[in-house]
Amino acid sequence: MPHNDLLRSLRYTLNLNDDGVVAVFTLAGKRADREFVASILAREEEEGYIECGDIVASAFLDGLIIKKRGPRDGPPEPSPGRLTNNVILRKLKIAFTLHDDDLHAIFKLGEFPLSKPEISALFRREGHPNWRPLGDQAMRHFLRGLSLRERR
Repeated sequence: MPHNDLLRSLRYTLNLNDDGVVAVFTLAGKRADREFVASILAREEEEGYIECGDIVASAFLDGLIIKKRGPRDGPPEPSPGRLTNNVILRKLKIAFTLHDDDLHAIFKLGEFPLSKPEISALFRREGHPNWRPLGDQAMRHFLRGLSLRERR
């Protein structure tokens, strides 16, 4: 899933304006201004569009974790490198303090029901025999369900 779509979805879910998005980046130690935020939130066909890379999206998710849960005790967690849908889901789980039942309900609310063992497989280490990659369609449904849950 393109990270620009992820940021637009989370911006809507959290009801953030451009200044709110800048504040989330600032919490993660990433310098951003309104012009940059407008560029990464723009659609591909719009003028000024900038593709959002793994580092920028990861910084936003880290800032979101700090915004929702507070700063972490101890040294910062190392960046996972490539930001896959599974890593994004893990970061969202941490940020919104979601448990297995919450994840199950959110996928169901997003009209993409997954069983608890299927959800558990998404959080296994890549290479584990029961690991399962989270596809773009499932991620979109999860974000839709999260939005419905958070905007009530």
